Amino acid sequence: MATVSQNPYSEAGVDTAAGDLAVELMKSAVRRTHGPEVIGGVGGFAGLFDASALLGYQHPLLATSTDGVGTKVAIAQAIDKHDTIGIDLVGMVIDDIVVVGAKPLFMTDYIACGKVVPQRIADIVAGIARGCSETGTALVGGETAEHPGLLGPNDYDVAGAATGVVEASNILGADRVRAGDVVLALASSGLHSNGYSLVRHIVSGAGFAYTDHAADLGTNGASWGESLLEPTRLYTSPLLRLIDGIDGGLHALSHVTGGGIAANLARVLPLGTWVDVDRSTWAPPPVFQGLAEIGKLDITATEGTWNLGIGFLAIVSAETATAATAALEAEGIATWQVGTVHDTALPTDGGAFEQGAKGVDGGAVRLVGAYKNSAAQGGTTQISDRAAADGAK
Repeated sequence: MATVSQNPYSEAGVDTAAGDLAVELMKSAVRRTHGPEVIGGVGGFAGLFDASALLGYQHPLLATSTDGVGTKVAIAQAIDKHDTIGIDLVGMVIDDIVVVGAKPLFMTDYIACGKVVPQRIADIVAGIARGCSETGTALVGGETAEHPGLLGPNDYDVAGAATGVVEASNILGADRVRAGDVVLALASSGLHSNGYSLVRHIVSGAGFAYTDHAADLGTNGASWGESLLEPTRLYTSPLLRLIDGIDGGLHALSHVTGGGIAANLARVLPLGTWVDVDRSTWAPPPVFQGLAEIGKLDITATEGTWNLGIGFLAIVSAETATAATAALEAEGIATWQVGTVHDTALPTDGGAFEQGAKGVDGGAVRLVGAYKNSAAQGGTTQISDRAAADGAK
């Protein structure tokens, strides 16, 4: 007598019904990112986007970016909180596109997991959709791949790719930068999505659980996990408005991600120029200072790993620096001058310069001086009122 067989794919660990349920749960969030340019609905083999608007450009260039959020996902998994990791993904992908002055058009995502838990997947995608809505980006498709045996039941990773457009004559970058330009720092909301391997190493070494109260970070009762999952600030919409608002005054942008402040600023400077970033203009927010102290690190040793309170850098003409600062402050982003572009010979005193990061043959940058209200020894720092406010955003 023949026995009734189970679905062999389910027996192998892949639950297609759970995947279908996840799609149903995320549909409404995804649709909210769609404008009239998106053709078709959710679930097609390909996402379609009406590119007719590009006919209004004289010389449209497509900008593309792909990225993930690194090991920050491990903290989301540790405390079973998944509704903000998608915002981080949008920050890593879309905010790279605006660096060249491009307006984002659409994005796709990819989630690899050991087991499809429908609500968890829907929470992740809902975060991506919120970030897409905030940046004016259509979420036109994605993939959730179940990898039993390769990833644990609670493990997942996320990645995304996006496309935007910029008029060729309006590209931002090193070609526009001139000596005398002002470098403005735009405050971060926290760690964003870089340097989490070091963060996790410090937390683990100190014997903390992510559910423990994070008194060292000054987060008013939040746990370690909640504090470290502070979503990445999204800069795309404010920066696009800034581009329009100071016509021609914004010359270059740098997204402070992996490699830290100096390495990323050097990437958007022309060869033969240099900048001294003045540490005394800000104090790293509490999350950075607290982690450095717990890890027994001088905070300057983390400058190539963490953003230390600066999420973006804008290089503007000296004539528009005041207006640019006021415009960004009006957007709720603390903004201040950290340096000036020079084209003289590199100074030989005061420390080494960072140059050539990511294979870019560009300018040179170093951090100089001491952080505001910071003690020089042992990575111990005192937090200024302004930095504390910035870190809480």
